[in-house]
Amino acid sequence: MKKRLNITIEEKLLDKVKTYADQNNTTIFSLVEDHFETLVKPKPKLKNGMSLVEYVKSLPKSKVEYSEGFDWKEEYYKAKSNLI
Repeated sequence: MKKRLNITIEEKLLDKVKTYADQNNTTIFSLVEDHFETLVKPKPKLKNGMSLVEYVKSLPKSKVEYSEGFDWKEEYYKAKSNLI
């Protein structure tokens, strides 16, 4: 079921939004509805309520040691061939 919503915005902003909607072959209604859907969409949760930074820090450290002249491309293809 759809409900009516009245909003008041600055005239200059409304003109810009109308132009944007015309250029993108959409309607102001669709823009507002899509934005509201994005706002209320549940955010993906990481385990134990961790932030993304905390999660990345919790990942195991790489076992590859960097050294001058290390051929990353060669190592990539070697590792990939072992998966097949």
